[in-house]
Amino acid sequence: MQATAIRDRINRLAAGRKPFLFAVDFELSDGFLIENPLEQKEVLFRTPRTSNAASERGNMEKNASLSVFPEPYEVYREKFRIVADGLHRGDSFLTNLTVRTPVETDLSLREVFDRSTAPYCLYLPERFVCFSPERFVCIENGVISTNPMKGTIDANIPDAENRILQDDKETAEHNTIVDLLRNDLGMAAEEVEISRFRYIDRITTSQRDILQVSSEIIGRLAEDYLLRLGDIIFSMLPAGSVSGAPKKSTVDIVKRAEGIPRGYYTGVFGYFDGAMFDSAVMIRFIEEEDGRKYFRSGGGITVSSDPQSEYNEVIEKIYLPFV
Repeated sequence: MQATAIRDRINRLAAGRKPFLFAVDFELSDGFLIENPLEQKEVLFRTPRTSNAASERGNMEKNASLSVFPEPYEVYREKFRIVADGLHRGDSFLTNLTVRTPVETDLSLREVFDRSTAPYCLYLPERFVCFSPERFVCIENGVISTNPMKGTIDANIPDAENRILQDDKETAEHNTIVDLLRNDLGMAAEEVEISRFRYIDRITTSQRDILQVSSEIIGRLAEDYLLRLGDIIFSMLPAGSVSGAPKKSTVDIVKRAEGIPRGYYTGVFGYFDGAMFDSAVMIRFIEEEDGRKYFRSGGGITVSSDPQSEYNEVIEKIYLPFV
């Protein structure tokens, strides 16, 4: 479906308090919407409260190895240069640069979904599996909240938590995204405030444990918000944490640097149960094309970023979402 059609259907379904599952791509050109998604078992999803998939975690005895074949550093550095040029021109303060990395694993996309411990998961058969730790927005009882993640470090590094919280580059990057999303929420909500600032999430993966820095921003919506739920969601897209700031000019830089569409990667998916809406940014993502699997990963780039460090980070973010 076209993204505009999805937005309009969300408005109608939410007004009638009818459950739905939807997803939309980063470019806001493609997506899908399923009414009463708990009644079907083809497109599978999981949120912290709800799932239409069995609780089983798949065959835990099957080999879960993951082989990674990163693009050469020189290729990444050219993409980084395009982003850096835009930053130095002042077209952007923060740009999220992503890469597509070939990977090999004995697990199918469905098996990755089944075994994932991530809070937000989505499986589209023969297309992709997403196992995201990052909420987009949650809306319940007139309160809208978002939890941007920005800042990652290997948990095994000595004093890792203090190091990531004291890092000047990571702090500036996180502050930029929090400010952007506070403004995004302010377009639809009142009494917008930062309720938690730069707290630590620990994520356990097949490779290692990582620490991610998050914040929580909340606001209050008008009483008739369900009549405009689609408009509210789409006014905040693409998600600021995976695009950058300012959003429009930064997205232009992303397109030039990355060279290929992201598709559903870094888009959003969400579930409405008739009263509460919860959604995720589709990071941590494996897609399948012509029999090959590709892992998408990225990171925020600022004027103080080092290309070698950023290259290392996008590779370190390639993992399977379970021990």
